[in-house]
Amino acid sequence: MERAVADLAHAALVQSALVNAAAPAPVDFAGPAPAISLERAADIAQREALLDLAFGRAARLAKTSERLREGRMPADGLAFAAHGADGRVVGTLRMWHVTAGPARPALLLGPLAVHPWFRDRGLGKAMMVTAINEATRLGHGAILLVGDAPYYARFGFERGLTDGLWLPGAFERARFLGLELRSGALKGARGLVSPTGDFLAAPSLSELIARESVPAALKRSA
Repeated sequence: MERAVADLAHAALVQSALVNAAAPAPVDFAGPAPAISLERAADIAQREALLDLAFGRAARLAKTSERLREGRMPADGLAFAAHGADGRVVGTLRMWHVTAGPARPALLLGPLAVHPWFRDRGLGKAMMVTAINEATRLGHGAILLVGDAPYYARFGFERGLTDGLWLPGAFERARFLGLELRSGALKGARGLVSPTGDFLAAPSLSELIARESVPAALKRSA
């Protein structure tokens, strides 16, 4: 019963944000470019709605990469959101702690999503450059991702760097890419990519019910 109510509560939060994101006020494209900053707690519902809009909720949660993210916190200082002039989240990119085989720390990048308003306007590129530069500054050695090889090649990602690595589920080898931030960080890497980030503390049922955006009907059903 508690699991069902929690699932309904989460769905209500995401659906509310998705409705707001799907029927927005007109956007002033002549205005300032979206501002990229570290993600805030207030961004979470809109971020989830944006990811659902970009990929479809069921499809994105079924991806093998999600097995390396679910239940984990993103890497410190490497969860980014882009906000439009009205403050709404129009872009998201996060990185996660993993191992690229035994005892070889790396980051997993993704998902990267940009609202349809801002596609082909350089926002995705700006978020990638911001994230890679910050990961380098923080001393990380390598980044892995699953994505479109021609797109990510422009940022230095290579197919050959992941030849000896495997993901915990089905994946397309041609889309499994790596980037060395430190020379040799992925040299000879072999084995299974595994999550190593801190576990995400799940909200209690009472916390979910107490949130203002949970419909009253859900509160009564508990």
